[in-house]
Amino acid sequence: MSYPERLELTCVCCPMGCSLVVERTSADEATYVSGAGCARGKKYAPAEATRPERVVTTTVCVPGAAEPLSVRTVAPVPRELMAEVVAAAKGAAAGMRAPVAIGDVVLADACGTGVDVIATKSVG
Repeated sequence: MSYPERLELTCVCCPMGCSLVVERTSADEATYVSGAGCARGKKYAPAEATRPERVVTTTVCVPGAAEPLSVRTVAPVPRELMAEVVAAAKGAAAGMRAPVAIGDVVLADACGTGVDVIATKSVG
C-alpha cells in the first residue's frame, strides 16, 4: 500500500451520515480532511481509518433462563476482535445461572481489551 492514501468514509456518530474524507499517511496515522458536520465526525474519521472500534451487541443463552439474554460491551473494542468477544461472551454466559439482572457483568475484560460485557435486560 502506498501513502498518502485518501479514504472516503461515512460518519456513524449521529443520524446525519456525513461523507468524510481522511488522508492516511501511514498504517497508524491519518488526518481529517473534510466533510464533518460536527467535532465528533472530525475525531471519528482518523480513528476509523487507523484503529476502527465497535460496540459489540449480541444475545447469549444463560442456563435456567426462559429466553436469550441481550448483552453489549460497555465501550468500543477493536473491530478485529468482535467475533472473539462474541464467542467469549457466549462461553461466559454458559457458565452462569439465571437470574441475571440488567447491568450485571457477564464477562469482565473481554479478550484482554479492558472492556466488560454487561446484560442489557433481566432474565430468569
